[in-house]
Amino acid sequence: MDSRDVSGVSRRGVLGGGAALAAVPLLGAGAAPAAAAPDHGPAGDPVVTVRVEVNGEPRAIEVDPRVTLLDTLRDRLGLTGTKKGCDRGQCGACTVHVDGRRVLSCLTLAAVTDGCAVTTIEGLAQGEKLHPMQQAFVERDGLQCGFCTSGQIMSAVGMVREGRPRTDDEIRERMSGNICRCSAYPSIVAAIKDAQQVMR
Repeated sequence: MDSRDVSGVSRRGVLGGGAALAAVPLLGAGAAPAAAAPDHGPAGDPVVTVRVEVNGEPRAIEVDPRVTLLDTLRDRLGLTGTKKGCDRGQCGACTVHVDGRRVLSCLTLAAVTDGCAVTTIEGLAQGEKLHPMQQAFVERDGLQCGFCTSGQIMSAVGMVREGRPRTDDEIRERMSGNICRCSAYPSIVAAIKDAQQVMR
């Protein structure tokens, strides 16, 4: 049996050092390597209209269906209290509430929030009156650089609403998705314990 396949290349030719040349016919006539994907889509990319309540205010926003809730909040609505930390769902700095449930906005497409209520750190206080969790973070000095603080507070409020933690260890476990690079954890735990006593 002939050792050549349908491409006309022999195994001996490939093994004898002709691998680079032999690979060319395997692409087929007129074939070319795939082009790299562009950094951005061409003009006219589809958009979707997202009707969402943001901090109590009804909004209708046209967005690319691939854009995240985090980028929409920061870049389109100017709500920069929600921080872009890792952009991979690992640090918790981007935590917001969607229909009262804490979510990572960097992993949530804006399009899936259509018809939902979104709350960011800017919408937590009532006018000049801080939310009890915000007040407790201030009083307990539960921050250092402050970058992660909005995500910590939003996650802590969501956690307490899910069911009040009973021990420090339970607080640490249920807040483990929120990283503080300054290691203000003892003060964060103390603030959460204080706030949950007055949260309704």
